[in-house]
Amino acid sequence: MSSKAIQITNRTFDEKVSSSSRPVLVDFWAEWCAPCRMLSPTIDQIAEDYDGKVTVGKINIDEEPELAQRFGVMSIPTLILFKDGSIVSRSVGVVGKDKIAAMLDAAL
Repeated sequence: MSSKAIQITNRTFDEKVSSSSRPVLVDFWAEWCAPCRMLSPTIDQIAEDYDGKVTVGKINIDEEPELAQRFGVMSIPTLILFKDGSIVSRSVGVVGKDKIAAMLDAAL
């Protein structure tokens, strides 16, 4: 995991996401998920590129099933962009850096 992407848990969700003054991109993933592993370097690069503008976090659905259920995550990887504690966009599956950047730019 990139040092710029933070780990989010059920316990830290409100502090890291709901109360954030910046948009927060959350990657719902699992260790066993091959597409998640494919997307991981892109997420790390986005975290670097948007450092200081967007918070990038990761939620392991095996460790935090309540959060996956709370946000209706049925397939992984799922990216959900939160702004002011509300969902502003969502993407399911492996997507390119350009699509993720467009999601983030629209929220900034």
